[in-house]
Amino acid sequence: MTNLGYTPEEAIAAIATPLSPGAIGIVRTSGKGCIQLVAKIFSRPNALLASSPNSLVYGWLLDGTTKIDEVMLGVYKSPKSFTGEDMVEVYCHGGVSVVKAVLSLLLKNGFRQAERGEFTFRAYINGKTDLTKAEAVREIIDSKTDGSRGRAAGRLAGNLFAEIDSIKKLIVDTLAAIEVQIEYPEDEENISDTFDETNLRKAVKRLRSLSESWKSEKLYQDGARLVLCGKTNAGKSSLFNSLLKEDRAIVSDIEGTTRDWLESWADFEGIPARLFDTAGLRNTEDKIEAAGVELTKDLSSEADVILYLADSTKEFGKEDIDFIKSRKGRPVILVWNKCDCEGSTPLPTNPLPGESDALWQKAVCVSAKKGSGIADLVSAVKEILVNLAGKDSGMQAGLGSERQKESVAEALERVEHSLTVAKEGYSMDAVVQDLEDSLDSLGEVTGEVTPDDVLGSIFSHFCVGK
Repeated sequence: MTNLGYTPEEAIAAIATPLSPGAIGIVRTSGKGCIQLVAKIFSRPNALLASSPNSLVYGWLLDGTTKIDEVMLGVYKSPKSFTGEDMVEVYCHGGVSVVKAVLSLLLKNGFRQAERGEFTFRAYINGKTDLTKAEAVREIIDSKTDGSRGRAAGRLAGNLFAEIDSIKKLIVDTLAAIEVQIEYPEDEENISDTFDETNLRKAVKRLRSLSESWKSEKLYQDGARLVLCGKTNAGKSSLFNSLLKEDRAIVSDIEGTTRDWLESWADFEGIPARLFDTAGLRNTEDKIEAAGVELTKDLSSEADVILYLADSTKEFGKEDIDFIKSRKGRPVILVWNKCDCEGSTPLPTNPLPGESDALWQKAVCVSAKKGSGIADLVSAVKEILVNLAGKDSGMQAGLGSERQKESVAEALERVEHSLTVAKEGYSMDAVVQDLEDSLDSLGEVTGEVTPDDVLGSIFSHFCVGK
């Protein structure tokens, strides 16, 4: 694995917590001799060297006679550690200068600065984790909602590995049965006549389900793009604030207050979404506001879902209809705002009179200012996004990366091909080759069969210290 820039067993160190003021900072070390190296700069070296695995030792880190910080050391011994190597974690005070000083002291005394993802890489090469769990670590770090975190946690707990392993067993059992028949045929008849495809049919079904899960899992990882559109004073900024549960956008009765767009991440029942508050739609002589209106049109043309706000106390007119029609191909939710106000009118029919096609997928009555109807709107958004993503694997095993998706798709293709060649009467050697290729593809998912350049790509996206 030299092309990764990692040197196995070499003592490494890195800061494992954010560089910002906090109660505790953690500097992580791992590698051969790391306990002895830390003991040289610790006020109680004998206590550290004699410590039991999975224990804490109190003392000071010293630079010569100078005290750097009062610390607790977490001691983990091979093979029962995260990396499978000896490890020492330094729990120090969380000031930025303190944490940096601790790392600097370690680097001056025999440790090398860890590369991105090097701790997790060592866990992988030492058999403490597989690639599905390793990638799940990064997913959890990057997760934006409880929903995305929960799905990644399932992969970290091993649900994807277990599913892949179970599918591999179906293929291996079939492969073993075929090879026995090839080696010890009972008669001269074509062996394919006795080929049992039951397990392979099961494998195809489960591989197809896994492959289809990626689109849904990707939605929870990357999120969706939601754009608030509507005429001026329809209540977009109020709704933006209500969905975020904080006052981010300026709310005013003066038309044209929002001239540029604002964006923020929001949680739609576990699905992360980039929510855009945009300039109100109207004809204006103001060049800056007009530019904002054009940006609204551009953003909405790239939206996964458009939330079109309409003031229920005013006429739902030609301008509203024309704009929604111009966004053809983009799912639209009509948000019928100010339903609590005097003079509010009922939701318009869909399709509208004289129209043959529905203009929007869903309609929700809300009061953006008071927050009523927001829960219904969130549920409506989630329903549309989940339908667009296809089958939702829920908290069951699902794929966590494009890399995994490609490997599972290859495995599915090979198993399906094996059934085809068997049915068409080809030699069983061809079936065996397809099944062996499918096992190699599944091995790439878990890391049993993975080129160095793929490993480099995976672990280079981790943060230093992980």
